Amino acid sequence: MRDMDVIYRGSSEGMRLIEEHVGLTLRALDAYNHWEVEPLLESLDRGVEWRPAIPMLLGGEATVYRGHAGVRRLFREIRDAFAEIRIEFSAIRGVGDRVVAVGHMRARGQASGAETETPWAFLAELRQGKGFRIQTYLDPDEALEAAELE
Repeated sequence: MRDMDVIYRGSSEGMRLIEEHVGLTLRALDAYNHWEVEPLLESLDRGVEWRPAIPMLLGGEATVYRGHAGVRRLFREIRDAFAEIRIEFSAIRGVGDRVVAVGHMRARGQASGAETETPWAFLAELRQGKGFRIQTYLDPDEALEAAELE
């Protein structure tokens, strides 16, 4: 992973929590990049709602995947569409129970072999140390605005 900026905002107790949230985010990213759904699920609340940007990148509709079963389905669908996918963060920002990670995604299509690279961002809302609302964006500014961190 490249060097990255980690930006905290809040009290010292809040900073400790953000530090924990950033660690959780980085562990989840590692699992995602290695197609390891079960370790990723350990970082997610059982009632998680995940709104990925990938279906829209592929020309589809916005979709919400709910619960661990939904995240498993999301991974199967991503695996069907892409031979490779890698996300790298250049900055992580956090306040309270929200973490925003900004960077880019590189992917190679499963059938076509076509490669793509696009800006990418991730907004996670955490509850009791686990992600319960996840949304990804193709425009990092949208993620920062949604998190009210811009």
